[in-house]
Amino acid sequence: MSEQSPFQPPDSEAQRALEKERQLPLTGWQQEVDKGLEYGLEAAESINDRTISTFSRGELPHYAGINTFMKAPYLEDVNQVGNYDVAIVGVPHDSGTTYRPGTRFGPQGIRRISALYTPYNFELGVDLREQITLCDVGDIFTIPANNEKSFDQISKGVAHVFKSGAFPIILGGDHSIGFPTVRAVCRHLGDKKVGIIHFDRHADTQETDLDERMHTCPWFHATNMANAPAKNLVQMGIGGWQVPRPGVKVCRERATNILTVTDICEMGLDAAADFAIERATDGTDCVWISFDIDCIDAGFVPGTGWPEPGGLLPREALYLLKKIVQNTTVCGIEVVEVSPPYDVSDMTSLMATRVICDTMAHLVVSGQLPRREKPTYIHEEAQVVDQPWS
Repeated sequence: MSEQSPFQPPDSEAQRALEKERQLPLTGWQQEVDKGLEYGLEAAESINDRTISTFSRGELPHYAGINTFMKAPYLEDVNQVGNYDVAIVGVPHDSGTTYRPGTRFGPQGIRRISALYTPYNFELGVDLREQITLCDVGDIFTIPANNEKSFDQISKGVAHVFKSGAFPIILGGDHSIGFPTVRAVCRHLGDKKVGIIHFDRHADTQETDLDERMHTCPWFHATNMANAPAKNLVQMGIGGWQVPRPGVKVCRERATNILTVTDICEMGLDAAADFAIERATDGTDCVWISFDIDCIDAGFVPGTGWPEPGGLLPREALYLLKKIVQNTTVCGIEVVEVSPPYDVSDMTSLMATRVICDTMAHLVVSGQLPRREKPTYIHEEAQVVDQPWS
């Protein structure tokens, strides 16, 4: 008897998804169950489902357990990070905010709500538990009220993960971390170059703000580095009443690439994604994605420091992300400006979780994960890359 459902159109996305699921293994799930029973004890005799353990281990129940990202293994020894395909790195830093603090709690908020998700995506036919290895290395030790020392810590930590060959996924943190994360990547590129695709409502390209390198400044300093040319910076969703003119001047002088929400809507999502890919990959070897959650309309993501109405719809942002990730060589991603103190029902943290999970799935679909060998753009020896700043 055929397993095809009579309720699905013959060539629908749903029908294709049903077939993809049939082909996925259950090896990772069984390993998780076995480990849970070994480490968490077999359940009480009254429990009929013998895959359940006494102490919560693994995915279930979603409301229990320790808050790593999607309950991935916590990697206490970061020297072992290269044994994993993907590493989650928290950066609880908000000393770069200029109005509403709270993004230091972003990694906590994202990890907490990520427990709501399973590792399987229906439409894409991807099961992250079965197809990649994921770990959570915890948080970078940032220094409150000191951006520069925090930047040094962030660059050292992210560079360690990047050099190992594990794919880095950064949970911010305010957007000032965009500079030290890109600096970390550039330290291990040798003579290679990285393009930056930046989702945001704000340009973040001025040199200083309030006399410091703040969350309005990462791309001025990132594109000072030879490994991250300004011509390969693409910013998507910029607009509104929170784009300081000093940053606009820098964009004009350095000939960076900007698409407003109107540009994206008028071009169409496919053309906008193609534009971003073309500019970010022109002469570069890999692409860093910086996803500021406030690129999405403020009605959907209230938990952020600088909410701005008129942004992208979640569905639009996720589609652009899909096109970009599946068609570029992505070397890492950061999701920033999630501020749980201003959130409602964890919806902003949930959006950040969706961005991260979708990114991993698209990397699997496009064959970028799992990594069978370390990417050739990763240079073993660290180099000094950032320009003197005064």
